[in-house]
Amino acid sequence: MTTTAAGIRVITIGRKALLATREALLHDLGERGMERLQQIGCTAGEEMYDAFERWLNEFAGVSSPDDLDAATLDEVLSEFFTSLGWGSVTIERLGSNGLSLTSTDWAEADPNERSDFPSCYFSSGLFADFLTRMAGGNAISIMEVECRSKGDVSCRFFAGAPSTLDAVYDALAEGRDYREVFVEGSPA
Repeated sequence: MTTTAAGIRVITIGRKALLATREALLHDLGERGMERLQQIGCTAGEEMYDAFERWLNEFAGVSSPDDLDAATLDEVLSEFFTSLGWGSVTIERLGSNGLSLTSTDWAEADPNERSDFPSCYFSSGLFADFLTRMAGGNAISIMEVECRSKGDVSCRFFAGAPSTLDAVYDALAEGRDYREVFVEGSPA
């Protein structure tokens, strides 16, 4: 099935097909399957962002994400992803150098899976490319820290510069609070 989102053709597949694809890649390729899903998500990010730019004019009356009021970003991104069937997204600023994207109904998550760790790999790649484009090409990395596939209430992704998320990873591995990394003046 193909739908046109403001002049961009976006191919849609059902949630079951996405989950089946994910399951097959993870079963057949293990850790390499995780990497492949992230790569595929990154590839999807370009077209998703192009659709977002065109959709913005219809929804918010602006021609570029740069023209959005920061206070409306949460609502606009949530409406966009919801309209495509991905789910709602709540955005929270983490200090001066990060974002948290949280969804209680994210399409890639499978609450019946009971994974040992967050596993929305496709979405992580998609968000990384999408937000990098939104940041004018400045690299944005994504780290999923909560996942409905793991039994969490929501899927929660951290977004920030690669060095920031490296510092977050180190803090978590050392048992420290990730929030200290996002506080202004912390190493990024």
